[in-house]
Amino acid sequence: MATFIILANWTKEGFQQVKESPERLDAFKAACREHGAEIVAYYMTMGPYDMVIIVQAPDDETVARLLLLGGSQGKTRTLTLKAFTEDEYRKLVSAMA
Repeated sequence: MATFIILANWTKEGFQQVKESPERLDAFKAACREHGAEIVAYYMTMGPYDMVIIVQAPDDETVARLLLLGGSQGKTRTLTLKAFTEDEYRKLVSAMA
């Protein structure tokens, strides 16, 4: 499974309905499970992003689909980073010519 780091911000509407955000997170967790993905960690953060979500998924397309589903509700904006483990990083570097 690939790992993705999702940096998210609530939109104006998302902030206005922040009390419902735990239910939206539960719905996102359920959607992840339905698509063969898993939320490994969730953090509400202070600073330029409101949330950091670590997701493991079978492929890029699965995460893209999940983010489109979540984003279409208009409550969040996201920036997604594909992450490589230390072992994956070392393998990539060692394969360099």
